[in-house]
Amino acid sequence: MTTEQYDDAMFDFSRGEFASAIGKLKGVLAAEPEHFDAQLALGMAYYRNGDFASAIAEGHKAEKMRPKEQLVHTNLSLFYMKSGDRAKAEFHGFQAKVESWREDAKKSKEAAKPEPASELQMARPAPQPMKFPSQPWKKKSDKPDSH
Repeated sequence: MTTEQYDDAMFDFSRGEFASAIGKLKGVLAAEPEHFDAQLALGMAYYRNGDFASAIAEGHKAEKMRPKEQLVHTNLSLFYMKSGDRAKAEFHGFQAKVESWREDAKKSKEAAKPEPASELQMARPAPQPMKFPSQPWKKKSDKPDSH
């Protein structure tokens, strides 16, 4: 049931009906308090509705659920900036950047892991060494060395 409620709330949100979306998102969270996406969306709905204090409060609830989530800090930075608290906006902006770096580092570590060698890979012939042409800019002289 909560998935349908959440989808309805997001439909209202997409149409700019933020008050309706807020009511539905609160319903989702009442039924399923750990619904992270609903919590994140609720903060954004309050923000879009112009209620920055509530947006910040809901943003911090999302932060408690997933403290290392980049989007949580991006949203909080935006909410604080609009509410006039530049220092906290910059803090959360920096936190978002840190999480972005952490995610990039994790992805590059996973990409760097060598694939386990399979029998197929072992059966491949070794690549032949590349043959480079001799140095064409050096012309062979027809005359023998006269030293």
